[in-house]
Amino acid sequence: MKGPSRMTKTESSSGSKLQPNSHDEETLQEAELQPWSAEQVRVWRQSQPQLSVWRVLITQLMVAVSFASVVAVWFESRSLGLSWLYGALTVVIPSALFARGLTSRTASVNAMAAALGFMVWQSVKWVLSVLLLVLAPSAVPELSWPALLAGLIVTMKVYWLALVWGRPARTAAPSTTL
Repeated sequence: MKGPSRMTKTESSSGSKLQPNSHDEETLQEAELQPWSAEQVRVWRQSQPQLSVWRVLITQLMVAVSFASVVAVWFESRSLGLSWLYGALTVVIPSALFARGLTSRTASVNAMAAALGFMVWQSVKWVLSVLLLVLAPSAVPELSWPALLAGLIVTMKVYWLALVWGRPARTAAPSTTL
């Protein structure tokens, strides 16, 4: 809402409540909710950063491998590096499967198929993540749970870096004022 709205008093002096004037609310809503033209939508879409889900996954994988290598070298422990990497892969593999499922042709047939596809692939992602965590002790010799969880958490948070790196450089609009 832009600017102050008019208020009407509904009660007298004791415990007075203020309510917005309904006529002013309708006028403001009509003024603010103008449908966009096709040209305005096209310009807005071009101004928004295009970020591929695959770029996020590749960034997560690169950070996971880098951190796992640093952990293994720093602590001189191959098992810590493998635990970190396994934790990271517990995020990346299910996310890649989820992304593949959502970008398939059948997921974009209509809104209902997209919503159902999202629910199904999100469930597959959760089940696979839990399964990978359950299998961790048998998959990684000398498993370090703290390193695994650290790898999992750091890898989950990497998408913020991918969002920052994916933004186009902002250019200042030419000024029309003096």
